[in-house]
Amino acid sequence: MTSPERADVVVVGAGIVGLATARAVQHQRPDLQVVVIDKEATVGRHQSGHNSGVIHAGLYYAPGSQKAELTRAGRAELLDWCERHGVPWARCGKVVVATTAHEIERLDALAERARRSGIETERLGRAGLADHEPHAAGVAGLWVPSTAIVDFGAVCRALADEIVAAGGTIALGTRFVGLERRGAEVIVRTGSGAIRARYLANCAGLDSDRVTRAAGDDPGASILPFRGEYHELTEGSRHLVRALIYPVPDPRYPFLGVHLSRTIDGHVHAGPNAVLALAREGYRWRDLDAGDVRAMATDRAAWRLARRHWRTGATEVARSVSRRRLLRSLQRLVPALEARDLMAGGSGVRAQAVRPDGALLDDFTFAGVAADDPEGAARIVHVVNAPSPAATASLAIGRVVAGRLLGSAPARPGPLD
Repeated sequence: MTSPERADVVVVGAGIVGLATARAVQHQRPDLQVVVIDKEATVGRHQSGHNSGVIHAGLYYAPGSQKAELTRAGRAELLDWCERHGVPWARCGKVVVATTAHEIERLDALAERARRSGIETERLGRAGLADHEPHAAGVAGLWVPSTAIVDFGAVCRALADEIVAAGGTIALGTRFVGLERRGAEVIVRTGSGAIRARYLANCAGLDSDRVTRAAGDDPGASILPFRGEYHELTEGSRHLVRALIYPVPDPRYPFLGVHLSRTIDGHVHAGPNAVLALAREGYRWRDLDAGDVRAMATDRAAWRLARRHWRTGATEVARSVSRRRLLRSLQRLVPALEARDLMAGGSGVRAQAVRPDGALLDDFTFAGVAADDPEGAARIVHVVNAPSPAATASLAIGRVVAGRLLGSAPARPGPLD
């Protein structure tokens, strides 16, 4: 769709966070003209359309963090929204499995974190674990009944329809080129021409740091692309997984580890790993972008991260190139799995923000114009870091971004739909 020359609000990025932000702006200020731009031909083309489809309960996140608060609120809102918009979902629950005695302490810490966040869990012994997942192996487990699954690509498409029905514009095939601030306006330059607007929300995901810098702001972090590669279980082996089987995560990393997860269409994903990609949209090993590689090679944050975690990185690469190594990781959870049960699946790329000191930025992070800035200035909000579980939390994140963007603008009275 051709982008207009003028709009009140421009949202960069038609992933689930960008679409949720546009929707929230429309609900808070239905009088504003909202335009969402994206270079791709479809919505949700990258992170939003390449994931396991899990609606997380919020188990892993520090109580009081943005992730914990927005996941709890966003999950409830998302499930209600799916019901009202006819998007299929299922509450299937999941088990987190401790496969060795030394993981039990971390499992118990996870259960305590869940309790502090108000998330229902049940501690399982071997018999209880077998009741939920008969083929899973472990010395203990944690049952999380509120975990659900959905097709987030379908969520994105339905959000886009809702935005258009409310008078908004989804300008696909419209590449962000740059922008400039000009008093009370921001000029968004695209491959299809310039758009003049008063408000801009940067929800560019894999390019969020670049859009932030183009606006003259400091993101305080760099985006590194981590590819997560999935296999799938063959049809004849899917009975080995009833719902979702996860390992106890390593608290040093924001990744959840190789796991087994049933999808809303009945497939079972096995994975993912976490390999540094050679392009921001590097879904395969052969996907290489010289500019992206050069940027990573000259980024001190990337080198500092590599020095800290090179052993873990080497393990992830080995699991990427060797199905046998991946299988061994999966067999820790489900010993009955064999090599013939695995077939190649898809992959996704996670936009992971890394601080200048090489530390992985874990929480959702926002930057830009605050609500009390002068009325005479264009208002810009950047979503600097929104990795998983951003899809689960998307509707709540959208409300946060819209609130920061619009400041004290009156909310739409009555229910959201």
